[in-house]
Amino acid sequence: MEVIGKKVLVTGGAGFIGSHLTEKLLEMGCNVRVFIHYNSFNRWGWLDYFPEEKKKKIEVFTGDIRDPNGVREAMKGCEIVFHLAALIGIPYSYHSPDTYVDTNVKGTLNVLQAARQLGVSRIVHTSTSEVYGTAQFVPITEEHPVNPQSPYAATKASADFLALTFYRSFNTPVTVVRPFNTYGPRQSARAIIPTIITQLLTGNGTVTLGSTSPTRDLSFVEDTAKGFIQAAESEQVLGEVINLGNNAEIAMGDLALKIASLMGKNILIDAADERKRPEKSEVERLLAENRKAKDLLGWQPGFGLEAGLKLTIDWFSRPENLEFYKAGRYTV
Repeated sequence: MEVIGKKVLVTGGAGFIGSHLTEKLLEMGCNVRVFIHYNSFNRWGWLDYFPEEKKKKIEVFTGDIRDPNGVREAMKGCEIVFHLAALIGIPYSYHSPDTYVDTNVKGTLNVLQAARQLGVSRIVHTSTSEVYGTAQFVPITEEHPVNPQSPYAATKASADFLALTFYRSFNTPVTVVRPFNTYGPRQSARAIIPTIITQLLTGNGTVTLGSTSPTRDLSFVEDTAKGFIQAAESEQVLGEVINLGNNAEIAMGDLALKIASLMGKNILIDAADERKRPEKSEVERLLAENRKAKDLLGWQPGFGLEAGLKLTIDWFSRPENLEFYKAGRYTV
């Protein structure tokens, strides 16, 4: 089905990937409703910084993904639901796993139940490469064992399986999209690329990180948003899991050196224990096989790592954007 002109809901649309997806959907002429976590200040996250002409086109529904009634009300009249609302910080999941179960598992159940009741035409559910754990073989295909190594990853894996069982049990039209590590403008301070860039912009050249040896497969956010949309449009991926990744990996220490080189800065890396995951919880290697996305969606990444990093550095280097971040402070 074509997304153009459809009434769509984006849960988590005020966040990093969600705000970019919302922009793409608006550009395509969709009627976009965004589900935003209720707050008494009526703040819309990154949507607050959209140009006024874009904000006027967005219908905002404030609620709580953990509340089944609010989720159902938000989904009424929508043909397509992009479900991105989740708690995603891995360190915080060690501290407060209950909230991850409530948000990531129960929240997904609420979306699935409402979709079934309302007859929604398509649900694109957001997974994460973290559900695979450390690669047992590379590149990681969708058939790779699911082996979560953190409470966050466990709740995302649970939500994935819940979504797939709704397809198998009730024929609920669900596709599970599994992005590998997405980066770009507006990414939260808890992620490694904003951590590196903001420290280099504001510090003395010493960058404090956690473990530097793990590798990640990095995708620019525009590519990830495009993959979500193509997953919604494809008739071949109902009940399927689709990886979105670049089929390339880089160690985190090498990533820091690459960013410093692009910024024209010398760098010293300080690996701090407080930023490291527990030993058995660290995912040592992630490298995506993206052939299924290419074959079934016609999707392929449009941005290489260097091109994406340059755009990201440029965004963070603007003072009005850098002021959103507390550079040098560890964000759990």
